[in-house]
Amino acid sequence: MNILSKGSLCVAIILGCSPASYTQTVERDDGRQLVEDFLNNVITMTGRFEQQLVDADAELIEESSGTLDIHRPGQFRWSYFDPYQQMLIADGLNIWSYDVDLEQVTVKNQAASLSSTPAVLLGGSSDVLNDFDYVGSFADRGTVWVRLRPKNTDNGFNKVELGFTDRKLTRMLFADNLEQTTLIALFDVVVNEPIDAAHFAFEPPAGVDVVGTPIVAESVDN
Repeated sequence: MNILSKGSLCVAIILGCSPASYTQTVERDDGRQLVEDFLNNVITMTGRFEQQLVDADAELIEESSGTLDIHRPGQFRWSYFDPYQQMLIADGLNIWSYDVDLEQVTVKNQAASLSSTPAVLLGGSSDVLNDFDYVGSFADRGTVWVRLRPKNTDNGFNKVELGFTDRKLTRMLFADNLEQTTLIALFDVVVNEPIDAAHFAFEPPAGVDVVGTPIVAESVDN
């Protein structure tokens, strides 16, 4: 193990397997069903995550951690606490990115920004699988990995892998067009418990810079 680079070792740890065993996989044919079950049956999900970004040589670029909250369809909240504070909130119309240290908020059209990205698989409706090609699946050390490929790679991602342990989502892997890979491990996951709607609302704090113009929901006259 001591002959491995630091980055390679980190990849192995977050995937929950040893570097030697990662390639010793068993082909499975139920991967698509696992994703469909997740999209159709999981309405809310909360938990914490540990995230790593590695380069093409599996060298570690950055580590971070935080919490996530999802209410399908269309709402999620990623809160990063370490090593920096940042929030990414989708309210159904807009996606807000708040960098606490920079005191800056960026807001974008949610539908346009998230199309064909890994985030749409977490917070989107059950038909988002139509935007991905199912590549196949394999089993490794108790986790079934499902490989998907975005049909449209304009948003920068070319590969997605979702890991299910005991049919529950526990791992995610995203590869981008810069040959960087994001690895996410989920912990303490709770599904289908109520989440206060206010948790997905965002109001920029006073005094911060706001880049972009949010979409405002149209009111309906009674």
